[in-house]
Amino acid sequence: MASSPAPWGNRPGNPMETQRIALKITAARLVRLARIFAQTEAGRRARWMFAALVALLISANGLNVVNSYVNRNFMTAIADRNMAGFMRLAIFSVGVFAASTAVSVIAHFVEERLGLLWREALTRRAVRLYLADGTYDRLAASDGLANPDQRIAEDIRGFTVTALSLILMLLNGALAIIAFSGVLWQISPLLAFVAGAYAALGSCITVLVGRPLVRLNSDQLDKEASFRSALIHVRENAEAIRLARAEPGQTARLMQRLDDLVGNFRRITSIDRNVGFFATGYNWLIQIIPALIIAPAFIRGEIEFGVITQSAIAFSTVVAGFSLIVTQYQSISNMAAVTARLNSLVTALETPAKLGIEIVETDGRLAYEGLTLSSTNGAPLVKDLTVSVPPATRVRVAGPNPAAGAALFKATAGLSIAGAGRILRPDDMQFIGERPYLPPGTLRRALTTAGREGEPLDERISELLRALKIEEAVAQAGGLDCEQDWMKVLSLRDQQLLAFVRLFLASPRLAFLDRTFEALGPDLLEAILRMMAERSIAYVDHEQAEASSELYDAVLECSESGEWSWTAGTKGDQRLRPSLRE
Repeated sequence: MASSPAPWGNRPGNPMETQRIALKITAARLVRLARIFAQTEAGRRARWMFAALVALLISANGLNVVNSYVNRNFMTAIADRNMAGFMRLAIFSVGVFAASTAVSVIAHFVEERLGLLWREALTRRAVRLYLADGTYDRLAASDGLANPDQRIAEDIRGFTVTALSLILMLLNGALAIIAFSGVLWQISPLLAFVAGAYAALGSCITVLVGRPLVRLNSDQLDKEASFRSALIHVRENAEAIRLARAEPGQTARLMQRLDDLVGNFRRITSIDRNVGFFATGYNWLIQIIPALIIAPAFIRGEIEFGVITQSAIAFSTVVAGFSLIVTQYQSISNMAAVTARLNSLVTALETPAKLGIEIVETDGRLAYEGLTLSSTNGAPLVKDLTVSVPPATRVRVAGPNPAAGAALFKATAGLSIAGAGRILRPDDMQFIGERPYLPPGTLRRALTTAGREGEPLDERISELLRALKIEEAVAQAGGLDCEQDWMKVLSLRDQQLLAFVRLFLASPRLAFLDRTFEALGPDLLEAILRMMAERSIAYVDHEQAEASSELYDAVLECSESGEWSWTAGTKGDQRLRPSLRE
């Protein structure tokens, strides 16, 4: 059983518009995305990799503590002119440096692999949800979520890299604080207190100065995506734009979107400048404060010279651990924006749409029960359609309102359209639209339906290509096994013919055709309909052109007001023949 949801616009507003973007809720969103990752098959492997990273970070901080004491004694040996101690500590220092280098390089490698694993898992899940149950169609039809393709391709990549890096920096900072707080307290309790207070003050000022960056970074991502989508629009409609001489309008459109993203980025750089002024001075004072507090004790002869160097290392490490907001505010604000966008994507993909039109797949018949369809502006297209189409019945959808037939085609196929009611359709029903779709790749693969890839169909394909007189066009394009973008290589007429080849290979009980007359012409369409009848494939044909009455067993006529009438022949269901309503 499948269902066709109500228009995406009936759902709550754009998640990106309704969700706040603030640092205090970014953590909750981050946890949500991490849980999604943990629930995947790759999540179990990721736990071991993260545990290894934690062990490496603990080792790195332990080596840093050891290095601080080695450096302290090393500088004291220099001040005391102790050559033997100097040489011994120099060799030991090289060993500690080599071990730290190995741990750092391995940790970076594991971090990159874990980030790649996270990105792969989230992307695979997003792609599956995006393509499941026509979600991509609903989003495209309603504009309920801006640029889902960019969020899947780029935002997931940026999020996993930045989020993992910040998580590890936060963890490393906490470990560094734990490791060096004792060292700092041993040197001077006052210095330990100053480190905490200095970092807290710096974080508060940075948040106050840089707070607008979160929203501006989010806007920048959308503006960059809008500019890119406008460029893609020009590429995909190059011929039509050229024929219409619409270059000035497209230029103005592109320039407006460029102005928007440039203006927004200027605001970002202005705030970055202010944050940069503060952060530079903040980092400079970190180097001076330990000397101001510890140097007097050395001058009084209370401590040895190496303690000054050790205090500087311990102070800067502890302050850096507390000052992640100050040093990484741009990255944090960008991650908050990307996390909010991904949270909107996950919400849109996971939240079921409200059901408007229920579609039930049956073993043979097509029926409409109380089906009402509306246009995007709310005008009625079909009102309360209740018709049961017997098996093997050939139906023509006609009338003065072509939009009604097109809407009926979309509703029956399960595409996004405003409406309500119930549709029963055969489980093997096929649809051929006004513009058929042929995926890039080999034509053999494009013509073969899922589940029949291994069957020997060459003879049948060749027979159908000859019967539809398209064999020469296929040969000129490279043949069945040539990799091509067929929608660019072939004309619309040839694409329609290949869609019918695929239909004949699939041999469904029923097919719904939407305005194929325009590409094929009356004679060719009539020949194809006769071929379908010969192969016992019934059809519902939405055509506005005149056609031979012998090709159809029933006619569904739709008026401009949404009323309808059903005229059945000998095969039609005589019990359901409502007259055109007033």
